[in-house]
Amino acid sequence: MSSTPTARTRFSVLDRSRTREGHPPGEALRDTVALAREAEALGYHRFWVSEHHGVPGVAGSAPTVLAAAVASATRTIRVGTGGVMLPNHQPLVVAEQFGVLESLFPGRIDMGLGRSVGFTDGVRKALGRDKEVTEDFAAQLVELLGWFEGGSPTGVRARPAEGLRVPPFVLAMGEGARIAARTGLPMVIGDLRGREKMLRGIDQYRSLFRPSAWAEEPYVVISGTVAVAGTEQEARRLLVPEAWSMAYARTHGTFPPLAPPEGVEARPMTSKERGFYEAGLAGHLAGTADQVAHGLETVLKETGADEVLVTTSTYDRVALLDSYRRLAALFTADR
Repeated sequence: MSSTPTARTRFSVLDRSRTREGHPPGEALRDTVALAREAEALGYHRFWVSEHHGVPGVAGSAPTVLAAAVASATRTIRVGTGGVMLPNHQPLVVAEQFGVLESLFPGRIDMGLGRSVGFTDGVRKALGRDKEVTEDFAAQLVELLGWFEGGSPTGVRARPAEGLRVPPFVLAMGEGARIAARTGLPMVIGDLRGREKMLRGIDQYRSLFRPSAWAEEPYVVISGTVAVAGTEQEARRLLVPEAWSMAYARTHGTFPPLAPPEGVEARPMTSKERGFYEAGLAGHLAGTADQVAHGLETVLKETGADEVLVTTSTYDRVALLDSYRRLAALFTADR
């Protein structure tokens, strides 16, 4: 095996099932399943799906259901959630869902868990949750893991989860890194643009980590956008739809479907929109294969990460797959 950090690192995919202008929402879910098949063929380690409620630009609202479809369509790649937002659910129900997934697809299921709640007051009200529920995340996490280990003060048993081993991961934003460390779980931390914040979180996680039945030592997954193309300009165009979608959300309060890059680039923007848009294009690992390879070596040396979870979204699905193909060539070349 090569001594380069990239060759020693696992690479995985998180697809957020982003909707696209002119395409029905259901197509985004089918695109996610199709991408999972491609990711498996290319040698990616995991394929994860996300949870969003009431968001116009995201079709993935039921991650365990979508994970089942992905696992059914693939054979070897690990499948999971990035993540199930635990404050939105009763831990028993989450344990049962992952127990079903693990029973159907033994040895392939991951349980990525986050502490976010709905983006808006309306969504939180519809879910029967409020912002304060995130403060109970550590206790919810312990309860969830307890259902797999058996025993409950209520006398209830989580079936078929009890006795199964479904690897848990904590999606860490701020306090999440400390919770992951104290609970002794692998941690997923993003994004690549906030390098100093990411490094602080990783250092904190490693220094506070307590070995557990789930992980004997720290395991760090770094997450972010990686775009690889034939030219630097083509790679930048991959970033355009998501950058505009985020800029629009920041200025209008609504997260829209992805638009074609040519439409975005021709669009007049206010100075505020332009500022958010340009910020959305900056700081990602994007460029030619050589440029991205250099950027990956740098970030992997800085973080000592065990795995990279790639979260790239764009309008052009052919260009997206080409980017994942070019990235796979980087981490498989020396193996």
